[in-house]
Amino acid sequence: MLAAWLGLHALVAALATWAALAYARRRQLFDQPGERRSHSVPTPRGGGIGITCALLAGCVLLAITGKPLAPVAGYAVGLVLVAGIGWVDDHRPLSPWLRLAVQCLAGLALGWGMLAGGTPWGWALLGAALVPVLVNVWNFMDGIDGLAASQAMLAAAAFAWLAPGTAWASLGLAVACAAFLPFNFPKARIFLGDVGSGTLGYALAALAAAAAPRLGGEGALLLLLPLSAFLVDASMTLASRGLRGERWWEPHVTHLYQRWVQSGRSHVFVTMLYASFSIVAIILAAFLDNAASSLRGEGVALWVAVAAVGWAVLRRSLAPGIPSREDA
Repeated sequence: MLAAWLGLHALVAALATWAALAYARRRQLFDQPGERRSHSVPTPRGGGIGITCALLAGCVLLAITGKPLAPVAGYAVGLVLVAGIGWVDDHRPLSPWLRLAVQCLAGLALGWGMLAGGTPWGWALLGAALVPVLVNVWNFMDGIDGLAASQAMLAAAAFAWLAPGTAWASLGLAVACAAFLPFNFPKARIFLGDVGSGTLGYALAALAAAAAPRLGGEGALLLLLPLSAFLVDASMTLASRGLRGERWWEPHVTHLYQRWVQSGRSHVFVTMLYASFSIVAIILAAFLDNAASSLRGEGVALWVAVAAVGWAVLRRSLAPGIPSREDA
């Protein structure tokens, strides 16, 4: 049964991404190169709708096989809201505040579904709050070939490992990302688009919210480790932009991964380096999961602190050079 579940996600994601590529080419739906972009040729966008379709197909299968309807419905409604506003934004730019409002509404839908499914209100509130946070983190960090999808795939696989009760949902997301990646890495034929980055952030928020009560207390902190590469880069970059008085919500190329590309490193190099960082973080999470509970919070805090210091040192040392001539 698990094989059929994973096969469904892989097949739907691959077919829907292929269809999205044909649609984007027909509609001339391209991301154009520019000073705030990391790619050098016009590239179709919106391919992440393939992952959205795969996750919705999973929701339909759960509903027809008799799973509790309220949590599935809450999750599906939130997913449609986030992916829908992203799909519209991929066609014509929308106000960031409108997108944020819809993302918050999606968080409320997810939280309602969790409450209706018996999740304590505190954890449901956490799920609602995580949605706009991770949706925007994945949107900010989606800028070079393979980065956002590979990080989501690794995080989802880690959640399945750390919280086996979420394994089916987590592995479904991981497999959908894996089916999308050949279209986006090592050289992108299509980008995720806002529909895709929003879907990934939303799905990871829902998985983290579902896994946290199962791990409980300090165990839930371990879920930060598979997400730490993006959380550290996004939060440190936004904080530095805010301190300089810049509009943090506007497009820019000042994240660490973008600085690496500007210094002349290839997209493949940077994506694989971030993947290596996340794999080490996941191994640390597995180690702390088997350690004394009192060590978990300290271990997570130490990892994040070291990552933040490393971010500051590396970003200062990476002077922009000749950008890598690749698609983002």
